[in-house]
Amino acid sequence: MPIKRDTLTRFLLEGAHVRGALVRLSDTWRDIAARTAYPPAVADQLAQCTAASALFTASLKINGRLSIQLRGDASVRRLFAECTTQGTLRAIAHFDAPVPETLQPSDYGEKAMLAITIENEAVKHREPQRYQGMVGLQAASLSEAFEEYFRQSEQLPTRILLFSREHQAAGILLQQLPEQHCDPEDWRRAQMLFDTLRADELFDLAPEDVLYRLFHEESVRVLETKPLAFACSCSRERVENALISLGRAEIEDTLADTGDISVHCDFCGQAYRFTAEEALSLFWPKTAAPASERLH
Repeated sequence: MPIKRDTLTRFLLEGAHVRGALVRLSDTWRDIAARTAYPPAVADQLAQCTAASALFTASLKINGRLSIQLRGDASVRRLFAECTTQGTLRAIAHFDAPVPETLQPSDYGEKAMLAITIENEAVKHREPQRYQGMVGLQAASLSEAFEEYFRQSEQLPTRILLFSREHQAAGILLQQLPEQHCDPEDWRRAQMLFDTLRADELFDLAPEDVLYRLFHEESVRVLETKPLAFACSCSRERVENALISLGRAEIEDTLADTGDISVHCDFCGQAYRFTAEEALSLFWPKTAAPASERLH
C-alpha cells in the first residue's frame, strides 16, 4: 500500500499521559513553494513552519485556524504559515536578498519575535475570537524556538522535531497532557525514545511504523489520521473588508490615480478587481431588502 504523503496523525502514549502528533507534507508543500522562488534557506525555514502549523492544530478543540508568524529585522522579515482544523494549509515568506546560505532563528535579528495565533470561526455573524502568544526568537533552531514558546506561553513540557528535504516537510510533537499527572520518569523515557528518530525514518516510513518503532513499549495508540492539502482562505468578502478598513478617503485617492482597484493574493495568486463604483459602494449605507409581497 502506498504511503500517504500529506497527513496529520494524532497519537497517545496511554500509560505515560503523553500526547503527540506527526505530520508529513509532500504535494501540499510543493503547491506552496511553487508560487515563489525562495532561496534554499528560506524554503527550509518556511517548510518547517508549515509542518509546525499543522502539528499545533492537533490539540485544538475549536473549529478555526492556527497561524505562526516569525518576524525579523534582518534579511528574513516575515515567515507566515497557517493551518485550519479542516486540514488546509497556506504559507508565505518575505525576505530581502541576499539571504545567508543557512538560517537559524537567531539570524532573524535582535528584535525577532515568534507569534502563534488561534482564531475561532465566526458563528452567526459574531466576530471571530482570537488568542495570540508571543516570545522572543533567539533559539538555535525552529524546533527549540517552538519548544520555548510552549514553555513560556502554555507551561506545557513539549518536544518538537522539524525537518525539510527537497519538496517535503515533516515534523513530530510530543507533549505532556495538561492537567494530568505525568511521572517524570515516564516523560524522561518518552523523550529518550523521541530523540532516536532520524529524519529519513520520518519521511520514508508510514506514520504507524514510525510510532511503533519509537513507542511500541509505551502503549502507543493512534487516535486519528486526517489528510492535509493546500488551500487559500482568501475571498472577495475578505478583500472587501480589508478595503473598508482602509477608509473611504484612501480608496478615493487610489481610484483617482488608477481608475479601479486590483488586489492580488500572494498566497494563491488570485486577483480581485473592483471598479470605482464597486469600491465606493462598500461605503454606502446598508439598506434592508424590500419585503416580499407574498409574505404576510
